[in-house]
Amino acid sequence: MKLIIIINMKQKSYEIFIPGPAGRLEGKYYKNPKFGSPVAIVLQPHPQYGGTMNNRIVQLMYNIFLENGFSVIKINFRGVGKSDGVFDNGQGELSDAAAALDWIERENMDYSQCWVSGFSFGALICMQLIMRRPEVNNFIAISPQPNVYDFSFLAPCPTSGQVVYSDNDELVTKESINELDNRIKSQKGVEVIFSKIKGANHFFKDKEKDLKEEIEKYIKEKTALI
Repeated sequence: MKLIIIINMKQKSYEIFIPGPAGRLEGKYYKNPKFGSPVAIVLQPHPQYGGTMNNRIVQLMYNIFLENGFSVIKINFRGVGKSDGVFDNGQGELSDAAAALDWIERENMDYSQCWVSGFSFGALICMQLIMRRPEVNNFIAISPQPNVYDFSFLAPCPTSGQVVYSDNDELVTKESINELDNRIKSQKGVEVIFSKIKGANHFFKDKEKDLKEEIEKYIKEKTALI
């Protein structure tokens, strides 16, 4: 399958279609011109609840990576937007995420670090993906839902990362976040930072600035030595 690229010069990003397990995957891609730039992927929230790669938290994450020197890609999972296929209850979406990671790694063979991130349902896929990909250096999981999805597969969590959650999340119980935190903290060799955004709901309404500051602080700390 040939890669199709549409250039948006104003945003310095490419609208792309890449080969995926169920056909082509629609995405958006920015390539940092600096040699050895880190790479990152950003994963969308649940497709059956209106989630797409154009979600504002996904776009916020995409922009943060772009502004901090990364080459970055976000995709629509199968059946979303112009992506081929149909929703596959997470299993196919994990394969889609792996295809996006394969693609950005091939496009940036000189990359210095590899990051995976996702919001809500995308946070689940993000954390499943790091279990399969030993080259991932860091992850950022925003608004995971351990009261909805089983995170026991993190046994152990293979890499350090950041979990960002809201203290007024209407979809996630505080007990489930604490249990996830305690499970990961008991593991040796990794450091996963749990960052709380005060006064925020699941979607960080009116708290985007606080969310951006928390994520950027983590990224700058972890990329300072590149």
